[in-house]
Amino acid sequence: MAPRFSVVTPVYNTPEHVLRAAVRSVRRQTFPSWELILVDDCSPSPHVLPVLEEAEREDPRIRVVRRSENGGIVAASNDGLAAAFGEFVALLDHDDELHPDALREVDAALRAEPAADYVYTDEDKIDEHGRHFGPFLKPDWSPERLRTQMYTCHLSVLRRSLVQEVGGFDPAYEGAQDWDLVLKVTERARRVLHVPKILYHWRTLPESTAGRGEEAKPYAYAAGTRAIQAHCDRVGFPATVRHDDTYSGVYHLEPALRWHPRVSIVMPTAGGRRLVRGEEITLVVHCIRSIVERTTYRNYEIVVVADTTTPEEVIDEVLEVGGRQVRIVPYDKPFNFADKINVGALASEGEHIVLLNDDMEVVTPEWLERLVMYSSFPGIGAVGAKLLFGDGRLQHVGVLLRHSSPGHLFRGFNGDYSGYANVVRVANNYSAVTGACLMTPRAVFEEVGGLSLDFPLNFNDIDYCLKVRAAGHRVVYDPDTVLLHFESSSRSSDVSQSELERFQARWRYATWVDPYDNPNFHPDSVNMVPPIYHPDGTMLV
Repeated sequence: MAPRFSVVTPVYNTPEHVLRAAVRSVRRQTFPSWELILVDDCSPSPHVLPVLEEAEREDPRIRVVRRSENGGIVAASNDGLAAAFGEFVALLDHDDELHPDALREVDAALRAEPAADYVYTDEDKIDEHGRHFGPFLKPDWSPERLRTQMYTCHLSVLRRSLVQEVGGFDPAYEGAQDWDLVLKVTERARRVLHVPKILYHWRTLPESTAGRGEEAKPYAYAAGTRAIQAHCDRVGFPATVRHDDTYSGVYHLEPALRWHPRVSIVMPTAGGRRLVRGEEITLVVHCIRSIVERTTYRNYEIVVVADTTTPEEVIDEVLEVGGRQVRIVPYDKPFNFADKINVGALASEGEHIVLLNDDMEVVTPEWLERLVMYSSFPGIGAVGAKLLFGDGRLQHVGVLLRHSSPGHLFRGFNGDYSGYANVVRVANNYSAVTGACLMTPRAVFEEVGGLSLDFPLNFNDIDYCLKVRAAGHRVVYDPDTVLLHFESSSRSSDVSQSELERFQARWRYATWVDPYDNPNFHPDSVNMVPPIYHPDGTMLV
């Protein structure tokens, strides 16, 4: 009978004690149905082949493939795939280790979701002395994040038939061959699963990527750029890929739009004023001026939903600053943000609708191009931006839900803060983004019935995003779309307890556990605080 898992490990000049530890970690698996394919890529070190042959003699589940010439990791990995018989392939580097329960946990996840074609787990690092550190706790499946960061990484387990279907590892992406393979597999996968447990230990040797990052394998990051670009081209994502000059594992998607659909910016206002940069300004006028002066996208309109109490001189100034781009829609009912957005959306003409507070200022000139890049892609129902307070601190970079209570990630942190594992700098899927700046396709807005009038002040944006997700669409945070938010200028920032209770009554069972959170983060903070390791390498939970 074929094994459940084929663990494929290309081997080249691995230090003896490290190689033995990698093999031992497979042999110690508590799940028995596996085979280990060790591919010696013609290692010149004399100890390598004897260690592999010893392992092969000691365990019939271990097989050694001997290459006659050195071909590199792609060639060796493909030889391992060709020799594999398992239903699934698990990828193990020659200097890393599996947790003893790794294959058992993955098997349990697959039995619960038999249609899954790709499974990934959390991971940490081990130093030369075997001490653990640096846990990487991951969200559930986030296709947008995978386009800007290889976050799934280790442990990766893929259905072997699908790996064969996409052609295995591609030598054109040597150094990022695993990222390329995962992108290809997930483009076709029926389901992708995440096991939120640290089941893989990435060893930090001086020559490894885990130890030295880009300095160790600079070619890998160039290959990553090409792999993401090829993926975008295959699936029709309208972007050009750029590798970050400072953060080696971070990539950026620059809009390469094939068309420029009409965008309607819906902006509720009462004509409020506030002190900004030492000057008292009319917020809606300031916001519209920043749009008109900085926006490079041309096919847009601004629908201002103005209370009938808005001073006439404010309306006149709005029309003067916005020109033909602006339309005024009078609103003569008590304040209800959700209703004002719905009224504005009904009066608008665009294929995409932007919910925008009047207390905003555009920073990124191509902000609409960026939002359209996501909003126009199939499967995406809402996209939000990186918002900064007026003093430059982080205001919004995504929303998580803990026990059905929404929380802004890293709120008030320094504006340059990268977040846990660079999460602030890469695109992500989240349960929600703020309605202070949110683009959504009109078709999705109409499909879910717009914003709920049950939430006139708070949670209408969170409720909207959850409706979007319930309808089968994804919610995205884009780190490269930046606006300033002079928050609490347009209305009170106090949260209504009755609205919170109403929100929790509606969504409690769907949001008690957030799929984009991780159960191993500290339970008392929404800011992705990982567990601490004891000096002896054990994790303190």
